[in-house]
Amino acid sequence: MRPTPPLVLVFAANDPSAGTGLAADLTTLASLGCHALPVLTALTVQDTAGLHEVQAIEADWVDEQARMVLEDMQIDAIKVGLTGSIENLTVIAEIVADYPDVPLILDPVLEHSQRDDYSTDEFTAAIRDMLLPHTLIMVTNSRKARRLGSDDAEEQDELPLDAAASRLIGCGCEYVLITGAQEQTSKVSNTLYSANGRVRSDSWDRLTGRYHGSGATLSAAIAGALASGVELPTAVRDAQEYVWQTLVNAYRPGMGQLLPDRMFWARGDEAQ
Repeated sequence: MRPTPPLVLVFAANDPSAGTGLAADLTTLASLGCHALPVLTALTVQDTAGLHEVQAIEADWVDEQARMVLEDMQIDAIKVGLTGSIENLTVIAEIVADYPDVPLILDPVLEHSQRDDYSTDEFTAAIRDMLLPHTLIMVTNSRKARRLGSDDAEEQDELPLDAAASRLIGCGCEYVLITGAQEQTSKVSNTLYSANGRVRSDSWDRLTGRYHGSGATLSAAIAGALASGVELPTAVRDAQEYVWQTLVNAYRPGMGQLLPDRMFWARGDEAQ
């Protein structure tokens, strides 16, 4: 019998375009040699241009999906993306609290291009209070880091990212990776923070395209590396290198954004 690959439990929504959500997580983790265990939190109507509708799965169904798998298999990591509702977020928090030795990778969804349902004060407070205390690493862009780091709308735009990271770590998570794609800089700089401050900062050439699912790809890649036993700072670096390759080799299957090619390595000389 062959050894079991690393197992990663994933809480996320279904994206029919396969740009983000469960499809992105499953493809990324498979590309990195892991076996993903998908727990559906919501159904969405979206394409490569953006999100149109979200229908959350009932919290009991989220709980039963995850508990059934957890009673059957010994998992190596948990990744949380779009939860769909505060009720689902509460259930997920209860589940991860029962598995404190399993690393939790949090990729919080606060808003989409066409919806803002997940950026209410109640929702952000629930993330801080219920999920961050169980999180090994939160992966977020600069806008969401400022949003989660302060409830003061006037302060958010001016909040330094170091301060936002410090506040989030103060809520209980061990590490915060803040990506810089939304900052007005010539290069994209991604910075990893811990309670001791900056751990590492990596810079990448800024690409000109718009990508659907790059954040999900990054957080899933970190989850896969951690599940495989890679130390966290190295896992963050390796995941960024993988994501860079997926973006350089991105393709445009529809009329909207580019999709990262998470299987670029399998296309041989065609992926350059």
